[in-house]
Amino acid sequence: MFELAQLRCFTTVATELNFRRAAERLNMTQPPLSRQIQLLEHHLGVSLFTRSTRSVALTAAGRAFFAEAQSLLEQAQAAALSAKRFAAGDIGSVTISFVASAVYEFLPQVIAEARLKQPDIRISLSEMNTYQQHEALRSRRIDLGIARSALRQPGFESECLVREPFVLAVPAGHRLAAGPVQVGNLQGEPFLMYAHSAYQPWNELLTGMFRSARVAPEYVQWLGSSLTILALVNAGMGLALVPRCASSVVFRNVVFRDIDLGPGVESELHLIWGADNDNPALLMLLDALRGAMRGVNPA
Repeated sequence: MFELAQLRCFTTVATELNFRRAAERLNMTQPPLSRQIQLLEHHLGVSLFTRSTRSVALTAAGRAFFAEAQSLLEQAQAAALSAKRFAAGDIGSVTISFVASAVYEFLPQVIAEARLKQPDIRISLSEMNTYQQHEALRSRRIDLGIARSALRQPGFESECLVREPFVLAVPAGHRLAAGPVQVGNLQGEPFLMYAHSAYQPWNELLTGMFRSARVAPEYVQWLGSSLTILALVNAGMGLALVPRCASSVVFRNVVFRDIDLGPGVESELHLIWGADNDNPALLMLLDALRGAMRGVNPA
């Protein structure tokens, strides 16, 4: 099979129709150039040029091959450029999974900003709970997870992307819907709490906070989703503590009040990924996500 170097020699001679000028353009002497053309003709089994002491001309086969040879060289150059851009993380694809609450506020914005910074990286999004994300990372079905807890196992990396306070979701007609609210005000109140899960730390975090404050709400439901909890608050079934980002979800009969829960009682989102993931686009996207997140929450 012919080589790309032979194609470059051929297209240069075909453009110049002069071996001396073609050799000068290629920074080589005429004899090796002529040898490359001969080898190419031998591989193809056709004559590409008619030669005389005064002129060089393309044969019919040479004219047909010229356009194809130029296309092949352009494709080879494009392939080499793509490989370099892929290695640099400028192009490629990344599969991201996320917990549902991540889309309430920051995820759409940071993904949009990341795509502005890396427009040639294709981002595929998939909603999963934290447990599903951990399993998907172990099986290499996703590149990056945005989860409620880190994956603290050998071979995985994680970092906290977001820390934000909880806010109190109150039915609009409730006495706590207006004015300042303190944890002590929740004593005996019907309360919607997150279900216990090893992959969802909020149950232990919030119930521990209540125990430390010696406050005992009346837990009426244990649920896994902020959206479901807010729907029940909207129906007047109780109060709830939800991450501040959830307050961007509009329910007609839900009011959100700031409340001081004490130090360390915060909602977190973590980036998690495989330590041996060699996808260059992932590293570039991580930087873009961090930068976009700084813009959303400069503090």
